[in-house]
Amino acid sequence: MRTLWGLLLASTVMVLAACSSAPTTPSSPSTPATAPQPAARLTVEQANDVTVMAIGLVGTPYRYGGNTPASGFDCSGLIGYVYKQRAGVVAPRTTGGLIDWGTSIPAPSLRTGDLVVFVQNGRANHAGIYVGEGRFVHAPSTGGTVRLDSLNSSYWAKQQVSYRRP
Repeated sequence: MRTLWGLLLASTVMVLAACSSAPTTPSSPSTPATAPQPAARLTVEQANDVTVMAIGLVGTPYRYGGNTPASGFDCSGLIGYVYKQRAGVVAPRTTGGLIDWGTSIPAPSLRTGDLVVFVQNGRANHAGIYVGEGRFVHAPSTGGTVRLDSLNSSYWAKQQVSYRRP
């Protein structure tokens, strides 16, 4: 079963890479890591399972306070649901809790399943799950849906971001 998830993930990443319209730069999160990887509580297989599930939830409606596919998701509800279902790990329920969760990592060390936590005026205000190729899945706003976005897009590239490895 793990091999099937791995193949599905590899196929998904290749499709996503083909859809990319934003070029990557040497400092972008899609750059392969050359530094030692920080320790993680998730195995590579669990991180891949988290990624595949997150991508599968694209299109689920946004709902403030939502934390299931049936009720919809807000950003931290999406993260909590996916990590619990695929890795058996309980994530903090708020973006304020996510900013300190796990280990801080530099952008070049990002791998699938890591978190991207956006910060404004010194406070975490949004978060998503990194899925590779400079992209992340998140539940962005009222009236919207869970979606896949590029960290290199004109909007997200301007935001201050912290990368976390749960």
